Amino acid sequence: MRGMLRFSSRKIILYIAAAIMVGLVTCYAVISASNSTEIQSDKGTLDLSQVQVSERPIKLQGEWEFYWHELLSPNDIHDRIASDGNPNRWINLPNSWLGYRLDGQQLSGTGFATFRVMIQLSEQDRHERLALKMPSIFHAYKLWVNGEPLAEVGVVGQDKSSMTPRLATKFVYFHPENNTVELVIQVSNFHHKRGGITKFIELGGSDVLTVRTHLKIAGEIFITASLMVIGLYHLLLFILRRKDRAPLFFGLFALLLGIRSLLVGELLLTQLWPNFPWEIQFKIEYLTLCSSGYIITRYYISIFANYVSRWFRLGSRIVTGLLCLIVVAAPAIIYTHVLSVIGVVVVLHMLYLMVGLVQSAVQRKEGALIFLLASMVTLVTVINDFLYFNEWSSIGNTSPLGLLIFTVAQMFLLSSRFTKTATNEERIARELQEANDKLTEMNMNLEQTVQERTHALSVAHDNLRISYDRLLLSEQGRKKLLSYITHDLRLPLSSMLGYVEAVQDGVKPERNEQYLRYIRDNTIRVNRMIEELSYLSHLETGQVMFQMEPIPVAQFLRQFYDQYELVVRDTGLEFVLDLGDSEDPGSESLVAEIDMQRLDQALFNIVSNAMKFTARGGAVRIALAVNEVKDRRYANICVEDTGTGIPPEHLEHIFERHYRYEQPGAEKRVEGSGLGLAICREIVQVHGGTVRAESDGKTGAAFYISIPCIRREEG
Repeated sequence: MRGMLRFSSRKIILYIAAAIMVGLVTCYAVISASNSTEIQSDKGTLDLSQVQVSERPIKLQGEWEFYWHELLSPNDIHDRIASDGNPNRWINLPNSWLGYRLDGQQLSGTGFATFRVMIQLSEQDRHERLALKMPSIFHAYKLWVNGEPLAEVGVVGQDKSSMTPRLATKFVYFHPENNTVELVIQVSNFHHKRGGITKFIELGGSDVLTVRTHLKIAGEIFITASLMVIGLYHLLLFILRRKDRAPLFFGLFALLLGIRSLLVGELLLTQLWPNFPWEIQFKIEYLTLCSSGYIITRYYISIFANYVSRWFRLGSRIVTGLLCLIVVAAPAIIYTHVLSVIGVVVVLHMLYLMVGLVQSAVQRKEGALIFLLASMVTLVTVINDFLYFNEWSSIGNTSPLGLLIFTVAQMFLLSSRFTKTATNEERIARELQEANDKLTEMNMNLEQTVQERTHALSVAHDNLRISYDRLLLSEQGRKKLLSYITHDLRLPLSSMLGYVEAVQDGVKPERNEQYLRYIRDNTIRVNRMIEELSYLSHLETGQVMFQMEPIPVAQFLRQFYDQYELVVRDTGLEFVLDLGDSEDPGSESLVAEIDMQRLDQALFNIVSNAMKFTARGGAVRIALAVNEVKDRRYANICVEDTGTGIPPEHLEHIFERHYRYEQPGAEKRVEGSGLGLAICREIVQVHGGTVRAESDGKTGAAFYISIPCIRREEG
């Protein structure tokens, strides 16, 4: 399939040129054939004495008598001819009276008139049963044949209120009484921009003309049914598989084309439903035409997504919406004036898409060439239809056939896409089966694999033991370093400045070494404070990157406890971890989005404070609980100590930077930067949680960290 749809750039250009040539030659042949046998009436008289219309129907065209703003019966016309002589006004039909010059002025599309023509028949035809195939005439008419009223569509009137518009094709059968046939037609229009007889009236034998018309109707029914079935089929495909939007827009496009084919040509809708309101019929026809360009653009985007600019999409949506709004809100006399604009918009859509299709075909995109060739055929038929409905083309309604060709081509394209998808699914299924076979083979050798992995784990355990021994040695060095770092900062910056001045002034030279040592210690304290301030400011401005991942909270706390148990116990404190029911096998674990390194730092800041303010022999306890607020679960981490406590009036300030509580009467002053809890609060807030403290000021303090949980998806 892919090989069928890939061609070189030169071949693409040749195919495009061939399609254009075929289209031009076909149009020329059709126009030449249609013009070669035309016989035209002259000043209201049509001579068919040398033509046997009973076997070879003809289209009536040429000059007809024209009575503007008069609704005359055949008798009225006979009386006027008898009194005034032959008429002196003729109009070429089929044609609208819009723009017809009468008494130095051009007529508008609205009004009423009477048309008359005299037809001379051959001797063979005067004994045959003949028929007239009447097209749709804007917007109501009444027909007399040899003085006998034989057809009326709508109600002819002299103003908008007295007439009833209707569109329908009709057969009129009659037997000529002699070799002369008089046709008189009254026409009125107050609802469309073009009034008059704008399409061919056909005259011929009743049997031949009926068979020909029925064949044409059968062809239109076939096209309409095909388009609707194709449209509904692809809409069902989209309902079953909504990920791919191409069947949706293609189905809508085909369905709209099927609906429109009911409203043009032989007007199948009025034949199936004679009383269908003409205004709704007209609006549906124009709406399908307005929206077709936008829908085919969306279909194109769903297949070739990168070849339509954002501005064209926006412009297409706006213009299509405005045109549809005009059609829905305005009467037909107004929105029929924008038919040319609608045609230009639709053609511009197709031309723009064809430029993108040429690019796609040159780049050998799958299906682009078929899409391009079908679009060219459709473009030719659509342009011909606009020319035909504006009386600039003699070829009839060709868009249904062109659009059917386009639709079939798109079915081929979509079918190839679905076939490719199915082939890929089969390939994936085959690969999965092969992988499953390999997995089965691996399971058969599972015992040997387990032994190998056990041996590897044993080696890893020995290496871990060696690393642990090394860690104990480094831990002793770390404790010594930690004792220096956490040593009481005895003097503020002002004291350090005083020592510097004392050294400079030589107040007590014998104590200079001691002063320098004090200066060094205070420098370390200030340096640490600067680092913490820098980190806190980065937290507050969001410059610290957090690596969030779903972690069971109980697992995190267990790791934290294991990590800091020795640290806490070495200070002479008891360290307790209470996970409640979270570690029970049947309980649902609490899972939260956590940056373990940052949250570890925040929790240790709280534990470090508890260690500072708790005397030897006391205890630090970490507990985990769950809380639900408005259908949201929260993991509550509590850190309790048995220290000196915090007065209630200080609780709301302890998370502020540089805020420190000095307990009155304490034997020794606990030094610190006052930044640890502020850093803790910032880290917890990034996790979407809160932190608070409780204490009665006498029997220790409790800090609570609350973090929102996520629901773990079921496996």
